[in-house]
Amino acid sequence: MRLSLGRLAPALLALLLALGACTQPDTAGPAAAPAEEDPAPAGPTEEEETPTLAQQWLGALTTRQKVGQLFLIRSPGDGVAQAVAQYQPGGVVFFAADFAGKSAEQVRQMTAACQAAAVCPLLTAVDEEGGTVNRVSRYPALRAQPFPSPQQLLEEGGLDAVRQDAREKSAFLLDLGLNVNLAPVCDVSTDPADFIYPRACGLDAAGTSRYTAAVVEEMGRAGIGSVLKHFPGYGGNGDTHTGIVTDPRGLEEFQKRDFLPFSAGIDAGAGAVLVSHTIVPALDGAAPASLSPAVHRLLRQELGFDGVMITDDLIMQAITDRYGEEQAAILAVQAGNDLLISSDYVTQLAAVQAAVERGAITLEELDAAVLRVLTWKERLGLLPALPEGGVQP
Repeated sequence: MRLSLGRLAPALLALLLALGACTQPDTAGPAAAPAEEDPAPAGPTEEEETPTLAQQWLGALTTRQKVGQLFLIRSPGDGVAQAVAQYQPGGVVFFAADFAGKSAEQVRQMTAACQAAAVCPLLTAVDEEGGTVNRVSRYPALRAQPFPSPQQLLEEGGLDAVRQDAREKSAFLLDLGLNVNLAPVCDVSTDPADFIYPRACGLDAAGTSRYTAAVVEEMGRAGIGSVLKHFPGYGGNGDTHTGIVTDPRGLEEFQKRDFLPFSAGIDAGAGAVLVSHTIVPALDGAAPASLSPAVHRLLRQELGFDGVMITDDLIMQAITDRYGEEQAAILAVQAGNDLLISSDYVTQLAAVQAAVERGAITLEELDAAVLRVLTWKERLGLLPALPEGGVQP
């Protein structure tokens, strides 16, 4: 006999309700707690899911290649590409002599040859501050007029002129294959008698802070690396190129004056800070700032800087008068620097490599420094995807 669905439905519903009543908990007893669902397994963190390019490159480099990333080498003459191929540094810094007698196309060929020789793309750096320090635009074959000084720009057109100059300068350098300008000068100096005055913007702390932020912002928009210098601030002191300089000022003066432009530059997005060789007893009475762990901790903790710390050139007399070349390089890494400007990179690379091998510089310290360098390179758009099969050994 065939039952229609319409006649079956009420009977089936009654049966289901009766069965459900039989399975209800006894109201006199405690209510059954709802069954807990198994927690979803914790998925990988975002960092684990998508490591940054910098992290991928860090994992692919050998220890020797990581040591190389700590160095911004100065290699004069025509053998710079060969030096890159042999020592695989993190970058190259070019001086005025490297541009003498060259056309713009020859400069492009020089920087391209260096990049072609590098396993990991290079930071290609130059000091093009404007005014008294122009490594490139001093040559008419490369630019009709040298870039003006910060003080001239401010006098003629204020911060608008400063911004326009930073845009033009950045485009000019990038076109030549130079991706880092060791600028702006953040030192507060209003006294023409100061050593640093001709290179400074000549304003007080507040004015220098506004100047610094403007330059860093425009460089960031252009995609070129900026370097704040010379931390913790030259003040009215002498030239560390020619000997040991001690700054007797107290910490409070630095906090109220010299640190302010560096803080402004950090807030504006600067990727690096260059640390001077001045001895500041208020911060560390024993070591120059560039070799002082206390100074580097202050920059990290008090100013909140998480980018790349760079030494001033380690062959300057403020260093060589007190330290051997090998010792200076090791102390620089132990102090917390991520990049060492080195003209004697052959000796100093070997010294740092040996220090890593014997544990005087730990692998954790090495990786932390190299990751900051690689992260800066990634921010500048220099790091490609890792080659298939990894990097060359």
